[in-house]
Formats: sequence, structure tokens, C-alpha cells
Amino acid sequence: MSEPIQITDSAQDYLAELLEKQNVEGIAVRIFITQPGTPYAETCLAYCRPGEEEPTDEKLELPKLGVFLDKNSLPFLEEAVVDFNADRMGGQLTIKAPNAKMPKVNADSPLADRVNYVLYSEINPGLAAHGGEIKLVELTDENVAILAFGGGCQGCAAVDLTLKDGVERTLLERIPELGGIRDVTDHSDTTNAYYR
Repeated sequence: MSEPIQITDSAQDYLAELLEKQNVEGIAVRIFITQPGTPYAETCLAYCRPGEEEPTDEKLELPKLGVFLDKNSLPFLEEAVVDFNADRMGGQLTIKAPNAKMPKVNADSPLADRVNYVLYSEINPGLAAHGGEIKLVELTDENVAILAFGGGCQGCAAVDLTLKDGVERTLLERIPELGGIRDVTDHSDTTNAYYR
């Protein structure tokens, strides 16, 4: 298996130096992504003292330092690069993770990842112009996706007809085993709706 993340020599030198200053025997670095596969994904790099790593973490043994990678973040760390650019001010550590916000999915990926992928790659870009976005809240046991319509979609009278139909059609086309979609605020509950 190739390394899921590339840490350049300059970044390794810089991190090794930082770790040395901590004066903790066996201290390493841990890399993880919060909210991976969503627009809010943040790639984080933290000190990891012995015992602070998760048992499922993948360990990279680099010549100058140890790096733990969070298991759930691995698919999103593919093609990620940690680099250090020295400059007069001392320099800057950068982490570029092009796949952090976009789930790397295939037919074997969990259903939730595939739903998110379709939402973020196909559906939300079209809604962004209207200030709307859709998030997956949960999947039921019947594989029904509970979605939250946010931003400009909230309380929009047309959310039923336009969005729900379009979103459901797109998701079911891409992911046939999905049982359907429901809105978390369930606009389809029309018991109190007013028709003219």
C-alpha cells in the first residue's frame, strides 16, 4: 500500500524539530480530519503523546518522526501533502488535502458516504446559487435518507415539488439501493397544508 499522505522532507524536519522541543519521550504527530467528506472538513495535525493515539490509527514510520493517521480519515487523506515552506519569517506548515471535503467513494463505500458524495458533488453546487444546501442527517434501517434542507431551501413552499423530487430522483438514480428520502422537517406531512 502506498502512503496515504505525503509529508515532504522539509515538513518532516520542521515537525521533528517541534517534537524535540516538547521534551516528551516517544511523542509523535497525529493527523485527522474533522467532518470528513463535507464542506466543513478541517485537516488537523496535533501532538500525540504515547498512549494518546487510537488503537485503530495507522502508523507511519518516518525516519525522523512517528505519524499516526486516524482510520476514518484515511480515504479523505489520499493525495494529501504536508509541506513546509521556509521564509524570512520562519516559514509555514501547509496541509493540502484535496479529498478532505469530497468523499472518495466507490460501490463498496458505506451508503452514507455515497449519499454525501452525490449531495456534495452534484446536488449542493446547484443549490449554492440560491443559498441552499442539503445535508444527510441519518440513514434509517430501511435505507431511507433523512435530509436537512438548509439555507434558502428552508420553509420554501416549492421545496416539495422542485427539490425533493429532483433530489430524490438524482439520489435514487445514482444509488439504487436507497429506499427513498425524507426531509428532517418533513415537508411531505401536508396534514396542515393549505391548498387554494
